[in-house]
Amino acid sequence: MPFKVTVDQDACIGCGACVSACNNFVLTDGKAHPKKDKVPSEGCNKEAADICPVQAIKVEKVK
Repeated sequence: MPFKVTVDQDACIGCGACVSACNNFVLTDGKAHPKKDKVPSEGCNKEAADICPVQAIKVEKVK
């Protein structure tokens, strides 16, 4: 089942923890962005969401 990856741009502090944890994230203009917003499995996106200090990353099942 596919998953949707989103980053709350207002909450993101641009610390880069997600980039270190998962190759699906990139920092652009000081904010994190997923390279792909729909992925086939949680994979490292879940780890990135778990370590985000401001919980700006959400990984949700697509219905």
